[in-house]
Amino acid sequence: MNIYAGNNTIAAIATPLGVGGVGVIRISGNDSEEIIKKIFSSTLKERKLPEFKPNRVYYGWIYENNLHPVDEVILLYFKAPKSFTGENIFEIQCHGGVNIVQKILKLCIDNGARLAEQGEFSKRAFMNGKIDLSRAESILDLIHSKTDTFSKLSALNLSGRLAEKIYFLRTELINLLSLIIAAVDFPEEVDEPEYNYINDKILSLINEIEGILNGATASNLMRNGVKAAIVGKPNAGKSSLFNALLDVQRAIVTDIPGTTRDIIQESVDIEGIPLTLIDTAGLREIKSESDNNYIEALGINLTNEAIKTADIIIYIYDLAKGLTEEDNKILESIKNRKNLLKVGSKLDLAQDFSSGAELIKVSSKEKIGLNELKQAVKSVILSDSTGNDEFCTNLRQQECLKNSKKSLLKAVEACNRNEHQDLISIDLKSALISLGEITGEVVSDEIINNIFSNFCIGK
Repeated sequence: MNIYAGNNTIAAIATPLGVGGVGVIRISGNDSEEIIKKIFSSTLKERKLPEFKPNRVYYGWIYENNLHPVDEVILLYFKAPKSFTGENIFEIQCHGGVNIVQKILKLCIDNGARLAEQGEFSKRAFMNGKIDLSRAESILDLIHSKTDTFSKLSALNLSGRLAEKIYFLRTELINLLSLIIAAVDFPEEVDEPEYNYINDKILSLINEIEGILNGATASNLMRNGVKAAIVGKPNAGKSSLFNALLDVQRAIVTDIPGTTRDIIQESVDIEGIPLTLIDTAGLREIKSESDNNYIEALGINLTNEAIKTADIIIYIYDLAKGLTEEDNKILESIKNRKNLLKVGSKLDLAQDFSSGAELIKVSSKEKIGLNELKQAVKSVILSDSTGNDEFCTNLRQQECLKNSKKSLLKAVEACNRNEHQDLISIDLKSALISLGEITGEVVSDEIINNIFSNFCIGK
């Protein structure tokens, strides 16, 4: 077991600060038991310590200055190496008040622990060989996941799906390298593998890597989400559609034009893809400079900014009134946007209308056409994606896979030219290093520190 060199004892609050039923303070390191013995008692009337045994739950009290009880707690003990960090860990479960958890954390620090750095518990788990780097990154994805689909994929990575695939690829590469190096080092005893054999093996590895990369776009969409701005003239039904898609009364809806003066944003799950919906102020020409119009003009400016930054524009007009000159002006200004969806609203009030095949007709009041709109949004989002979600990867991992593939393609070219096999092995070693960076077999301290700096302090 590789014991992490920075093995002083650390402590941190592992639950969000705020009022809640339970708060958790986590302590990890060699001195964690000694620290607990200074602040814990299994009885209230007198200081009494149990004989701590791993994987047990203890009930008792946290004390201050050996005299004053701070809180009634549950204590969990995990003994090294069978713990998350690979070190001795105690978790104190107390009542979830801000003052209580901070006070207990201060007692831990006053008695020998230091405040953990961001992601230091997970970093210690990695450094002590409890998790690989891909599993560590999946923890971060799981914490920040916005949809059930992304949570499930992150959990699969945490269980080792990506790590196992990378291990398989590295093993195949190492076996191939072993054949080549053995022939180079012992030419009289070991025959060189056939170039056709090497070529077929490398192409098979490239195909495996491409299979993982096929899900890159979908992974990035699920991780980062997509912005969709609902745009149209005042009283076109933007806020009603916004509320209907969220299935909650989030925006104010009235018959008075210009009700929405600001940008309102909310997230919605579109079949596993996190979509940020933006309700915008109605677009129209402001002719006077009254205070009321000035405020509305500020909202219109924000709308124009939202149009520039949105990934999708949902243009909406009132079917009951038909396309007006004002509607056509707005449509003309955004017609060149790549991802533009046209929506006709208030279908329940429309008597007679004509529309192109590309128009999505909805009634926010009657909940008609909402599923069709969601499917259209999903189609736009996935238009550049293969939809392959077998593997969930982040940008760092994708770059490592691309570098490995690039090295393997060079090896294929060298193989086709029948170059010396020791030269081919150089590219194969480079591909092996790139794969090792994904799981952490080969990785710099700078990359490790950068990854764990994105974690919260208690994880």
